[in-house]
This record gives sequence, structure tokens and C-alpha cells, in this order.
Amino acid sequence: MKAIFAVVLAIGTLAGAAAPALAGNAAYCLQSREWGYPGNCQFSSYRQCAAAASGTNATCGRNPMAARGRYRH
Repeated sequence: MKAIFAVVLAIGTLAGAAAPALAGNAAYCLQSREWGYPGNCQFSSYRQCAAAASGTNATCGRNPMAARGRYRH
């Protein structure tokens, strides 16, 4: 039981550490159930994001951090 708890705790810790890295600081975010909100924000243009979203259930939106002017491009 302790081993299972340790594995679950490790996975949760890794997932939490990866979330900020996925957020990114580019202008556009790939958003879906898989990516959540704000999503995968590594796209500097809407066209790049739309190409990544093509054929999936994902959409593209402005990075809320970029929209608030927190990041400079």
C-alpha cells in the first residue's frame, strides 16, 4: 500500500512540475480537454497554433498572460 501511495505521489509531483512548463509564454495557446486552460502556449502566431490544432478537438486562443502584457514578444 505504501508503494502505491509513493508512486501516485511521484506522478502527481511530476505532473505539477510539468504544468508551468506547458503553459509557455508565447502569444497563442492550444486549448482542449487534454491541455486544459490556458493550454499549451508555445505558439507565437495564430497560424502555428491552428496548424497544430488541425485534425484534433483543440482550439487556439490568446495566452491570457500575453494578453495582459506580462510577456514581451
